Amino acid sequence: MLVLVAPGQGAQTPGFLTPWLDLPGATDRIAAWSDAIGLDLAHYGTRADADEIRDTAVAQPLLVAAGLLSAAALDASPGVVAGHSVGEITAAAFAGVLDDEAALRLVRTRGLAMADAAAISETGMAALLGGEPEVTVPHLEKLGLTPANVNGGGQIVAAGTAAQIAALTEDKPEGVRRVVPLKVAGAFHTHHMAPAVDRLREAAAALKVADPTVTYVSNADGKTVATGDEVISRLVGQVANPVRWDLCMETFKALGVTALIEACPGGTLTGLAKRALPGVQTLALKTPDDLDAARALISEHADA
Repeated sequence: MLVLVAPGQGAQTPGFLTPWLDLPGATDRIAAWSDAIGLDLAHYGTRADADEIRDTAVAQPLLVAAGLLSAAALDASPGVVAGHSVGEITAAAFAGVLDDEAALRLVRTRGLAMADAAAISETGMAALLGGEPEVTVPHLEKLGLTPANVNGGGQIVAAGTAAQIAALTEDKPEGVRRVVPLKVAGAFHTHHMAPAVDRLREAAAALKVADPTVTYVSNADGKTVATGDEVISRLVGQVANPVRWDLCMETFKALGVTALIEACPGGTLTGLAKRALPGVQTLALKTPDDLDAARALISEHADA
């Protein structure tokens, strides 16, 4: 069984979209999406610097557009789909819950709303290297921090105020070797994002939604979701609640997933899978040069 996954914010790098625009029809598709959401995706994906694409309102639509573009080029038929954080909107499009333009419109609203919420107070996120969840999570909660991303393989990302992040660097949980502040605009997937939820819920209410055509795994709790309405409800609530990618990978294992392909800009989720899902073949779509290998993996998987 093949799972197609989509990465979250932080996976973008300057110019990463450039080679994908050489594919037939890609420039026209990106131009149409740009017009639909009022954001020049081609500029931000090819010419913008790291600071410009770190902006939440830019990064999120850019990531979804890249994921959709790479998946269309791959033309795979996965048995399972999932996404990390904003990648869940990409996965909803993979599953047929939303069409591509609706997914881009929704993520544009999400990015703007989360950027506004992040501007209310100085907040941030930090990755913890090492440690065990049963020790790390209570320690974070003691400091008033939220384990915003529980990614598996011992990787946890904490989120909270700038002062709480600073306190964490001075008072690390037992077993944690290092605390690495992340270059993001706010404390995503925490109560600090609550103001964004109402705006996203209002935008979601206007969407035309279909039920998933493949197995959709939610990063709220790793459970599979059978209806489009429930997928959208979870997408809305996810903004202010932790990402449980560890539980998603447990579900992949339970479903019998044997191969995992990560849409552009791939790398983060395949890295996690290599540690947490031994025996599962993985491939990250970074440039179109990876498409042939991905197709070979799909063919091998299908033959198996």
